[in-house]
Amino acid sequence: MPHQSTVTSKKIDAKPHKISKKSLAQSEKISGNNEDRFLMISDAAYYRALGRGFEGGDPVEDWLMAEAEIGAMSHNG
Repeated sequence: MPHQSTVTSKKIDAKPHKISKKSLAQSEKISGNNEDRFLMISDAAYYRALGRGFEGGDPVEDWLMAEAEIGAMSHNG
């Protein structure tokens, strides 16, 4: 008899939440390309959520933490 798993699968939205490029560009002026910065922050926020299995957390907090991380990198490099 084949083994049947008792674990139920839960559909997880694996796409990061979108924040408009316009709001990002208005939020902070930095040197470099704002579109590249937006994509870096978007990726970093996505991987923060992925790291916790998309369970709990807050997409806005993920974004703000990612924004701070990318900002620190741009000021140190």
